[in-house]
Amino acid sequence: MAQTYAATSDAPETDSHIAIQANNVTLSLGEGEARVDILGGINLAIETGKTVALLGPSGSGKSSLMAILSGLERATSGEVHIAGADFGRMNEDELAIARRGRVGIVLQAFHLLPTMTALENVAVPLELDSQGDPFTIAAEELAAVGLGDRLGHYPTQLSGGEQQRVAIARAMASRPRIIFADEPTGNLDGATGEKIIELLFERQQATQATLLIITHDPDLAKRCDRIIELRDGMIEKDSAA
Repeated sequence: MAQTYAATSDAPETDSHIAIQANNVTLSLGEGEARVDILGGINLAIETGKTVALLGPSGSGKSSLMAILSGLERATSGEVHIAGADFGRMNEDELAIARRGRVGIVLQAFHLLPTMTALENVAVPLELDSQGDPFTIAAEELAAVGLGDRLGHYPTQLSGGEQQRVAIARAMASRPRIIFADEPTGNLDGATGEKIIELLFERQQATQATLLIITHDPDLAKRCDRIIELRDGMIEKDSAA
């Protein structure tokens, strides 16, 4: 029987209907004449359990917006509420705690630790968060992404697609309420990338997580419940608007 476990979080919940809420979020880098405005005032509300594609040309602010929403970057101004937590009012330590059980991240570069096996790459973050039996949970999650026979393999012993499967298992293992995926197939060939996207949607459906995915692929975007297009740090088009 699959292991059951709960996400850890000390922050209070507010509206479970809305997974992501951004109010007039801006991001600027530098000062004075060197100042560069990355995001110019983003207003956004994403419902729990929805799949959302974030489109836009390079430099439009997609990755910066995702970094802010996932708690990896601080907005210059504005409000950010993620699964009931007010990220904008938290310091770095509080953000690290609040991300637990709320946020899972899958990136274009797999970011696996080369000295750890697939099992350890998934289990160690769970162990640090004191979640259940981390190695049992990790083994189950790796089996769910088709790597039940590769638990003891190191990243260099895995193909690119297999490494991304490990990264997906790591992101999903704590059962986060929101999954952020930034061009998750960018380092993969077309056929492998399609399998990874299928897997990502399968795991999203199985866990009922909210999924926000950055992509340049309009066909992939059409699979999502909602498409948001950014240009020059602003929302240019929103299929839900």
